[in-house]
Amino acid sequence: MSPIQFSRRSVIQIGAASLAAAAVASNRSSASAAPLNEPQVTDLGPAVVQFSLMSATLVGETLYIGSRNLDPVKIIGLHVPTGRVTRSSVLGTGHSIQTMAADPSGRYLYAGVLQSSTGPQPNLYRWDLTTPETPAQAIGRIGDRDVRHLSVSPDGRLYAVGGGSGTAPALWEYDPATGQVVNLGVPDAKATLARAVAATETTVFFGAGSTLGGGGNVSRACLYAYDRAAKSFTQITPAEMLPDPSIRDLAVAGGRLLVGSAASTEAAKVASMDLDDLTSYDIATSIGKTAKNFSTLGEGVYFANEAGICRYSREAGSVEQITLTGPSLGEIWGVARYQGGLLVTSGYGFVASIDPATGASTQTDLTEAGAPAGAQVVMSIAAGAGYVYAGGNGVIARHAFRDRSVLNLQAPGEAKDAVIVGGTLYTGQYNSQGIWAHDPSSGESIKQVATFPGEQNRPQDVCWDDVNKLVLVAAQADTEGGGSLWTYDPRTHETTCRINPIDAQQYLRAVATREGVAYVGGSLQGTTGPGTVVALNPVTGEELWRQAPLPGASVSALATRGKHLYGLTRKGGLFVIDVTTQKIVHTADIRTVGTGFMALVTNRGVVYAASETNVFCFDPKTFAVSVVLADTKGGWYSGSHIVKDEQGFLYTLRERNLVRINDIARG
Repeated sequence: MSPIQFSRRSVIQIGAASLAAAAVASNRSSASAAPLNEPQVTDLGPAVVQFSLMSATLVGETLYIGSRNLDPVKIIGLHVPTGRVTRSSVLGTGHSIQTMAADPSGRYLYAGVLQSSTGPQPNLYRWDLTTPETPAQAIGRIGDRDVRHLSVSPDGRLYAVGGGSGTAPALWEYDPATGQVVNLGVPDAKATLARAVAATETTVFFGAGSTLGGGGNVSRACLYAYDRAAKSFTQITPAEMLPDPSIRDLAVAGGRLLVGSAASTEAAKVASMDLDDLTSYDIATSIGKTAKNFSTLGEGVYFANEAGICRYSREAGSVEQITLTGPSLGEIWGVARYQGGLLVTSGYGFVASIDPATGASTQTDLTEAGAPAGAQVVMSIAAGAGYVYAGGNGVIARHAFRDRSVLNLQAPGEAKDAVIVGGTLYTGQYNSQGIWAHDPSSGESIKQVATFPGEQNRPQDVCWDDVNKLVLVAAQADTEGGGSLWTYDPRTHETTCRINPIDAQQYLRAVATREGVAYVGGSLQGTTGPGTVVALNPVTGEELWRQAPLPGASVSALATRGKHLYGLTRKGGLFVIDVTTQKIVHTADIRTVGTGFMALVTNRGVVYAASETNVFCFDPKTFAVSVVLADTKGGWYSGSHIVKDEQGFLYTLRERNLVRINDIARG
């Protein structure tokens, strides 16, 4: 795989306004302001700043793009002929827009949002494009927490699917004539997420499956046809797609239904089904693990996978990857036919105009075109060698201590966790991207240094084993269940992947090391679970011992100090194990300071923790809890993080800003 290049926006250094705001924040919260013996807290400004996106829909000559993990949520309109952002609208709820759809007249643009919690708040919006100065209006809500896909039928009814509420996803309908949103039913009680819907005059197609909580108790790819007149569902999943975890996308074009799957242990599939006879279809094995964002051009069907753009030929029954001459597209969130070519919306924050015949492309940078960059929620942080790194969507922001500059490094997917060893950054990259490395002294781009089985897709925790000189990564297999421990030797570039070292169900949520032994902690999708801790030799894979310190609670984080292994659970429990005797020496309820996906780090002889609400630590003798920094409201996406540098400074988030903590009283 070719290295990902520096962002073309990185030289802008996030913009003068953001840097000025960061400087003001730093001065306001400077270390000198702290009372004697109180922790010195320095605000370093926004951790990750960019215009991050998650959807795109072309209406006429304007490409509408939905934001991702920004506050507030917004839609921008890029006028393609001029290359300028000419329209925008803010939505009142949610954190991201994964789906938009226009009605047949092109007057209304519908949008659905992803949310952090369920509730009575709306998750469906409609923007009247004839009066773009009027913001999009809330029109109601589907009962599922997240709206993942929308489709408008030729008669103007809106259909929506999603998930995230702990119940099987339903098919939802909004009738603009009545203003009502109704539940049309749950076609598959074992599905956990629906990500695809497409509507015709008579039929609505519903595509679902399971992308989290994998294993034998959930549905695989399932496709249903809903008869609008009879109000009934019929299962129509192509047999070849049944092994795949889910249906990823649907589109209606030229009298046919286009279907793409999301795969795990084998390649994705694409199918073209006859709308007049759904038992008649053509199907081909695709390239990569996903097939989404269909668009037809001439005789070809074009779509996105994780590597770029593919072309599906029904006549040949095959899929080919299009060779592109421009920059890497990263994660793709939109493919549209425009003036004989394709408009491709990249998660890196640009729109590429591509000639599929030659692979030539031109790019429009959205920030330069007028898209409003903002502080994004953060995936991970790492500190050392004069830098702090913060991972976002498709980017890792590198903050330099020397001059307070910030450089955005393009990287595919998301850096879920990272560690710095000898000045080099090593990241665990979601989705199925393995380990990436960046040495700032080399002047080279960040690059992939290790790959692992694609189903082992979600790295959760990264640490350095100083005895065996290995990068250790705990990972989970979203769709299959279980997880793995990865090792990478920076000297030899050798790797291992030890699959299911706990069992076939528990993800590996955490990893810590002491004297050459790796300790991994298990977690199920929810907060409950066995919560098993396993000690093993990371070189040979030999299991040394295992136990469940707090049964019934998934492990959230691990760290070692001396002979003690500290652990936190998602239910807000603390356990401490003497690893020399394998005895539990302490447990406690710490729910007053944190629950959920927390983090641990040992610094200056003390174990510190971060939750979404507090930074706290444990007395080395009594294990009593003390709050170091309260009310942090950390702007994390997939769990809190706290790290240290060589000088013993701690780094975490307060809201969406990086903060440095010098805990002088305890250090």
